[in-house]
Amino acid sequence: MSRSPSFSVRSEADLKVDEKSLYQWVVGFCIIRFDLEQGQLIEECYPSGCLTHNEELEVAFSSFPDSVSQNHNRSSIHDCIFFFRVRRQGNPQLAHLPSSEIVEVGNDQASQMTASDKVLKQRSKIQTGVNSRYLYGFVFNRQRHDERLKRGGEQKSVVILSHNPFSSVFRPLLQIMGPLYFDIGKKALNFIASYVSMWPVPVPGQLMELPIGNATLKVNLPPAHCMPLDCGVLFEELASPIAPFLPSSQSVPQGLFHDADLFGTFRGLLMQLWKLWELLLIGEPILIIAPTPPLCCEAVAGLVSLVAPLLCSIDFRPYFTIHDPDFAQLNSLPQGAAFPPMILGVTNLFFLKSLRRIPHILSVGNPVMNAARLPFSARASTGRIQAGPEGFSLPNFSFNRFTPSNFLNAMKLRRDGPLCLMTEHKEAFWSSYAPITKPDTSILNRLIDAGMSPRVEESMSVVNNDILRRHFIELTTNFLAPFGPYYRPTTPSEGSSPYVDPPPLPAFNAEDFLTSLSARGPGKFLLKRMKSNWLDLYRRFLKGHNFLPWFQRKRAVAEQEQYRMWRQARMRADIRHLISSMSELEIVDTFNAIERHLIGELQACAVLNLWCQFHFLLFGYS
Repeated sequence: MSRSPSFSVRSEADLKVDEKSLYQWVVGFCIIRFDLEQGQLIEECYPSGCLTHNEELEVAFSSFPDSVSQNHNRSSIHDCIFFFRVRRQGNPQLAHLPSSEIVEVGNDQASQMTASDKVLKQRSKIQTGVNSRYLYGFVFNRQRHDERLKRGGEQKSVVILSHNPFSSVFRPLLQIMGPLYFDIGKKALNFIASYVSMWPVPVPGQLMELPIGNATLKVNLPPAHCMPLDCGVLFEELASPIAPFLPSSQSVPQGLFHDADLFGTFRGLLMQLWKLWELLLIGEPILIIAPTPPLCCEAVAGLVSLVAPLLCSIDFRPYFTIHDPDFAQLNSLPQGAAFPPMILGVTNLFFLKSLRRIPHILSVGNPVMNAARLPFSARASTGRIQAGPEGFSLPNFSFNRFTPSNFLNAMKLRRDGPLCLMTEHKEAFWSSYAPITKPDTSILNRLIDAGMSPRVEESMSVVNNDILRRHFIELTTNFLAPFGPYYRPTTPSEGSSPYVDPPPLPAFNAEDFLTSLSARGPGKFLLKRMKSNWLDLYRRFLKGHNFLPWFQRKRAVAEQEQYRMWRQARMRADIRHLISSMSELEIVDTFNAIERHLIGELQACAVLNLWCQFHFLLFGYS
């Protein structure tokens, strides 16, 4: 979405910014200039004090294309949009609050709680953006080349900072805000801030209409079940239904970064998507090399979206630079130490040497415009894709007809390794991982070749993205299906007392689960698409970093839903009818249970009141 000529802003007299409402969406806006002598300088930061000094430095360094990135555009004006994710260095919003107001429940206490007690504690631990560990920066960067200027040009970036990874919101907002700033200057910050502060509270998983000037952004927010654990999702929102088995509309998001161009980004590496899906599933570290920050971000976002509706719990950095504080730790890992599970998107080729121990390296984006179309022009004469050798993980080999030159090129890529990118950028994937899931050539054969027309290609990419995303949602959903019984809530049976504590969810034991699954199988859908050692993928998933956070959240949501259903049953129960058939001892037990539930409700009200006071201190309203 580009800024329409009819876009207009209100007069200064009408400008009113509610910073508390603004904070629901945006932490702040920054204007950053690249100074040839002093480096990156923050010219404006609104509202003031929203970042610590260290955060300002990190945001500034992350808001410009790398000085040694592989693509240099020499046009007079070059605009690009990308985003980054950095770790928060300390939160100014919490500085004035005493530590006693932030309460956590220890594991030893949690183990002694009943199911109802756990739900009440979970409801009291509602998170807000102020507790976020990460900050997302959405950047509109403008490079202006002018031989009259020192070093022939200048760079400036307009940055939107948020606790939420709402790329579907902030990308189109930047397409308005970026050009507006370069038209009218820093007044644009107040204009945009006033509009954003009038937006309703973000509701995950919903279509939202967000007015901006005389325009309206209609965007779908990602659902609550896939939001990172620290993004301020209300616990009650997590109880919303899981993503449908097959989405009825491609515009409805099923996970994070649903708007990522999966097909366009990985067009030359489509056969590798199933291996990448497995690596994301089990939480393996991946380094992504791209010529430009936008391509880099799109690749990372596309990979994160590949495992929807699974909660992606590993760290991901859409645009990572050597100035990130985490780089020093990654660069100094002791010999033999495993690389932490994370997805790093980079443009600086220095990372190929400094992070050479990362086990999986993916190179995306092709400087040659037509190179991305090769896989489709290399189909067999029947127009069908011929499946390549199993486990052969070199780029494009499976798409092309077998020829001695193709084979030699593939072997040369494997022999040279990722360092060959230092001399020439090419799309490739280096990994020794042997995938279990076989590429689904029937899905690839449904993809539409747009030919050479950019206009047709854009519309066909939408169709192709929908085909790919539906398939991987179905693949992930089927893979997670065997865990269903462990987070399935129960309802009171007819005629039984709803005042007793609901039964606990089935206990989970990894070895028992694998033994049971081995006996009954994963289902026809997966058996057709996986090799005979499919159980190894479940074993790796259980040991990986994505399983436990996802499973714990699913169990917590199931307990919440079970609590809600039993609470409704108690409210609808006819107590006189129930006790008419009870013995005296059962009546006493029922009375004690009712008393315990009433005390629990009163405690929940007290906790809610405490939360409202805490919320008022932060945001100024309850």
